[in-house]
Amino acid sequence: MRTMLMLLAALVAAPAVAAPPDAGPGSTPTQPATIAPKHAPTKPARTRYAPDRFAGRARKYYQLVWGVDSLGVKLVESGEVVRFTYRVIDPARARALNEKGNEPSLIDPRAGVKLVVPKMEKIGPLRQSGVPEAGKAYWMAFSNKGRPVKKGDRVDVVIGQFRAPGLVVD
Repeated sequence: MRTMLMLLAALVAAPAVAAPPDAGPGSTPTQPATIAPKHAPTKPARTRYAPDRFAGRARKYYQLVWGVDSLGVKLVESGEVVRFTYRVIDPARARALNEKGNEPSLIDPRAGVKLVVPKMEKIGPLRQSGVPEAGKAYWMAFSNKGRPVKKGDRVDVVIGQFRAPGLVVD
C-alpha cells in the first residue's frame, strides 16, 4: 500500500512529457505534451431574449375580465404607425374594445406622448369596429408622426374602461 502511494505521488509530481509523433521507438521525449481540448471552442450560440409578454395573472386578467389575449404592440410602416393587436376569446366581454364610442389612445410615458387613432377622410378611423367574433384577431393603428415611440418602449393602451399598461413595443 505504501509503495502504491509513493508511485502515485511520483506520477502526479512528475511533469508530463511525450515524444514527438515522428520520433522512433527508442527516442526520448524532448517537449512537454500538450493536451488538446475535447471540444474546440466555439462562439456562444446567439439567443434572442424574448420575455413573456405577461405574467400569468395578467394573462388571466385580460382573458377573464376583457375576453381577449395575445395583446401586442408593434411599429409598422417604418415606425410611422404603431399597431395594437389582440385576439378575442369572449365576444361579449371584448365588445368594449370594438365600440366606436370608446376613443382609443396609446400613452408612452418615456416619450411623454399620447397617440390617437387617425381618422382618414374616406376610410374613417384606422381601427376595426363592430361585433367581435371569438378566435379572430383585431387591430388598431396609432399615428406615430415624428416617431416619438421607439422599439422597446413600454406603453399603455387605453380604450374606454380597458387599460393595458406596460406593453412592450416590438
